[in-house]
Amino acid sequence: MAGHCCAVLGSPIRHSLSPVLHRAAYEALGLTGWSYEAHEVDDHQLADFVAGCGSDWVGLSLTMPLKEAVLELGRPSEGARVVGAGNTLIFDHARGCHRVENTDVTGMTAALTRAGVAHARSALVIGAGATARSSLAALAPLGVRTITVMARSAERAHASLDDVAAHFGQRLTVVDWGELPAEAHDVTVATTPAAVEPDVAARIAAASPVVFDIIYHPWPTVLGDAASRVPGCTVLDGMDLLAHQAVDQVRLMTGHDVPVEVLLSAGRSALAARVE
Repeated sequence: MAGHCCAVLGSPIRHSLSPVLHRAAYEALGLTGWSYEAHEVDDHQLADFVAGCGSDWVGLSLTMPLKEAVLELGRPSEGARVVGAGNTLIFDHARGCHRVENTDVTGMTAALTRAGVAHARSALVIGAGATARSSLAALAPLGVRTITVMARSAERAHASLDDVAAHFGQRLTVVDWGELPAEAHDVTVATTPAAVEPDVAARIAAASPVVFDIIYHPWPTVLGDAASRVPGCTVLDGMDLLAHQAVDQVRLMTGHDVPVEVLLSAGRSALAARVE
């Protein structure tokens, strides 16, 4: 039996690539006695699962629909508290007060930085849920202070995002789904599986030198395909986010740094094998 247990929890979880990435990290780092599994857990089961984890448990990755529920089960970092969501729980069995982190935020910032985005002033964010809140926080260190949000409900978008935008001093405007903003943006981040229409996607891509779509399968998305056709447009996908945030999770859980290239290679290889 492994001496250090970690896992990803969510529902549905069957297709998660997190085990592939974390196991690749353990192998690259030469760590033995570490395990990383996937468990089907919904928000009603989360507290019992965490309570049942013994002293050999080190950390958990949380995906939907658990990112908000996990905040009640530990001490949120400032980043997790501000965006109202966490995706990582680090056990502190001695104190009985676990840590909740949000590596979606730091991972997105790192992915954009690695892609050459050193500074940006404006962004278009598609969607208004937990990942959109994380994207506002991720864009703040790059200097983004003007945010346009494309959402189906302006009321829900403001309710979800206004406090986060205010915390980072960002001016937030909401436009209807499919409505094109009047001005171009330095970065576009698509945070929802819902696709915009092809003509809208093409016009968004043409007006933004950087497009980050958090979906990695199926790929390309409508927006990803449109962006790939624009000369000079930098395109990032969900694997970039998954790998970069996993680098931070591995560090939090093991205390070691793994090169992001290791995780990107493992993730893309596993995804290609599934598609074949």
